[in-house]
Amino acid sequence: IKVAMYVFMAGTIFVAVCGNCMVIISISHFKQLHSPSNFLILSLGCVDCLLGSLIMPYSMIRSVESCWYFGEIFCAIHSSLDMMMSIASILHLGFIAADRYFAICDPLRYRNKMTMFNITLFIVISWLFSFAFGFGVVLSKVNLAGIEEFVVSSSCVGACIVILNKEWGMLSASVAFIIPGTVMISLYIKIFFVARRHARVINAAAPNGNKNKIKANRERKAVKTLSIVMGIYLLCYVPFSVTTVTDLFLIFSPPVVIFDTLIWLGYFNSTCNPIIYAFFYPWFQKAFKIII
Repeated sequence: IKVAMYVFMAGTIFVAVCGNCMVIISISHFKQLHSPSNFLILSLGCVDCLLGSLIMPYSMIRSVESCWYFGEIFCAIHSSLDMMMSIASILHLGFIAADRYFAICDPLRYRNKMTMFNITLFIVISWLFSFAFGFGVVLSKVNLAGIEEFVVSSSCVGACIVILNKEWGMLSASVAFIIPGTVMISLYIKIFFVARRHARVINAAAPNGNKNKIKANRERKAVKTLSIVMGIYLLCYVPFSVTTVTDLFLIFSPPVVIFDTLIWLGYFNSTCNPIIYAFFYPWFQKAFKIII
């Protein structure tokens, strides 16, 4: 069982690191891909690549061996980086949704709104806020206020877990899923309906022979892309967020195996991000072929 777990988790890490490295190399090397929106995807690739290379290997050992072998100091650093990178990845997804919203719903003013300065501001906010939240919560230990006795009774030697009280547990769930998830769902629903309306306008001006084909292709592509984006995001983060909130209010402590599985389900989103946000674009596909 341990061998199978190591193989599966190592494969997930390999795909996450290599896939995001390909995104980073493609956007950095090819001048045709130097655009504000692509730099946002580049920053997301950096976050997910760091998550795959710095966080997931140690989490793999902890999950398989059911023990932490790297000491308390490195445990605090690992937990802080884990929280930081996870939040940064989700914030990048939210800003990418905002970028696509303005591109589809307000195309005439898109270039004025999504300038290089604004995109850089989005990136800086994502990194700095995630760093301050992740390291601030773990190192200050404000998450343990009022539950010190529970932590002592539930912790075991060699464990490395982040336990949150109700206040910081709800705040973390809101920052990491509830607020970004609500914003993303709202934006993508709006994008979907606007894209369908644009397709109808284009179809009305298209030749009769191509009308049905253009309409079918556009609507199929819009439904497929939005379904994959939101489906994978919700699949990866809804179970962990629901379990965390349930644990806070119902004092329902899930088994360690289930909790580890939900954590890795969240990690899996970083593995899927380069496929969703890069591999669907023809320019990226050409860049990947040239690199390979």
